[in-house]
Amino acid sequence: MLAPHHKQALDKHYGVGKYKKEINGESRNTPKRVWTTLITNTKYLSGLITLDYSLKKHGSKYPLVVLYTDAFPDEGREALEARGILMKRIEYLLPSVPKEYGNDPRFYDCWSKLAPFSLTEYDRVVQLDSDMLVLKNMDELMELELDPPEMGGDGNRVFAASHACACNPLKKPHYPKDWVPENCAFTSQHGDPDKAQREGASATAGIACPNGGLQVVNPSKGVFDKILATLQDQDLTASYEFADQSLLGERFSGRWVPIPYIYNALKTMRWKGVHDAIWRDDEVKNIHYILSPKPWDETMETTADESHKWWIKLNDERVAEDKAKGIQDGF
Repeated sequence: MLAPHHKQALDKHYGVGKYKKEINGESRNTPKRVWTTLITNTKYLSGLITLDYSLKKHGSKYPLVVLYTDAFPDEGREALEARGILMKRIEYLLPSVPKEYGNDPRFYDCWSKLAPFSLTEYDRVVQLDSDMLVLKNMDELMELELDPPEMGGDGNRVFAASHACACNPLKKPHYPKDWVPENCAFTSQHGDPDKAQREGASATAGIACPNGGLQVVNPSKGVFDKILATLQDQDLTASYEFADQSLLGERFSGRWVPIPYIYNALKTMRWKGVHDAIWRDDEVKNIHYILSPKPWDETMETTADESHKWWIKLNDERVAEDKAKGIQDGF
């Protein structure tokens, strides 16, 4: 059962009596459309809590449900409960033969970001990375047309996402050799920046790979069964350089819905010479703080990234509100 302060926080934001249980599987009051985010440790917890705060600040009608694995410690769950953030335990997903990600250990956790496809208690799930910050309401993603679940991944609108950026602006040597600006879907939009605010490039543009940070999903047993079968195929998973997003891009090639960058605005796109040709601060609805450092690792005085200041400012506001409520756990 929910602790009293947890229930009160939910009642205040979403309406009295709407949720009667923490969402851990069995509830007649389970919401039908939700945002989800994955967490496995407390390193991203400040980011996650501020993501939830930003969703609420911009008036989302839908709750965030945190998908946590057994590795997530009690102190993390206590921090979420104190703030009235819903939680749901999931199993940790991995290929049958683990792929080596020594250069990017974060990708070991990324397979579990495929879990929303299995959450058939919901009609719509929009999966968000915890290092995101919502700048404008984007509830319209809950209405975006996708294939119905019974199509089982055999249609042409299996899920929706923004493209991955293939520019590799930090010139990481372990990235695929074809990850260069001329092969990036966003580069193809430089000639029409107005259109880039409203439409994504074709699903087959550039390297034709979605970014896994935001996925719009109609959960489906048929789709998830295909994902699980792929995770058992050692030859396939060995070729997936970017875990979940590589799997989705390969298994459903050309059959996903590309949405504009504004819903998953990778912070590097704003940098001069990357995709500043299409980036517009006033159009971005959700910024994604990919790569290191994260904004919570910096201060207003030390950061060299203007977009990090947006996060730090909102986080300071959120922490002040937490303190006023008696929440001072360091997250």
